[in-house]
Amino acid sequence: MRRRLVPTALVIAGALALGGCGGSDSDGGSDSGKPDLSAGSAYMPQPVSDDMAAGFLTVTNKGGAADELTSVTSDIAGQVTVHKTVGGAMQEVKSLKIPAGGRLELKSGGDHLMFEQLKSKPKEGRTVSVELHFAHSDPVKVEMPVKPPTYTPTTGH
Repeated sequence: MRRRLVPTALVIAGALALGGCGGSDSDGGSDSGKPDLSAGSAYMPQPVSDDMAAGFLTVTNKGGAADELTSVTSDIAGQVTVHKTVGGAMQEVKSLKIPAGGRLELKSGGDHLMFEQLKSKPKEGRTVSVELHFAHSDPVKVEMPVKPPTYTPTTGH
């Protein structure tokens, strides 16, 4: 009887030890002192202009510290600028804040990206690669599908 209890006790002890391995990161990898950024819901409406396009996406911060989107780069444009919409008018800004535990939504009619000096006109069905740069976090690469010019996502972007 004793020989059967020892292996069972070892299995239980091992399971308990493994159960504690998650530590404070078990809630999705957040560290209360750092931003934890990811990007999603990205898209670009096919541009109607030959030299400009807009881009939209959501940056989610699961971390306990805020960050800022400071710049964006893409091979398809001479420059990508960050714009804030204030009172119905767009203004180029140096950065946009991403709150701790929150998100930054770049959407049609609101804050957005402007792809300027296009090297080629993105076509519907293609994908545009962009790299997001932040004040405190490593860059994040995003594949942005090109949608019809009148595309409206179901998520409300």
